[in-house]
Amino acid sequence: MIVCSCNVLSDHDVRATMHSEGGPARNPGEVHRCLGCSRKCGRCMHTIKNIMNEALCGAAERRAGS
Repeated sequence: MIVCSCNVLSDHDVRATMHSEGGPARNPGEVHRCLGCSRKCGRCMHTIKNIMNEALCGAAERRAGS
């Protein structure tokens, strides 16, 4: 799913930045920097935050279940 139409970023792109070799992105601004682009209109920020929160919660649940 495309979450940033200005930079054509998908939800998969956002999740990938949370596991990047240069260190995990911690906020939407870092997601854009990791992907080599910049924020433009800002409409994607809320969606990117939600994707990041879901990924973090899912990781925490997997660790707790191990």
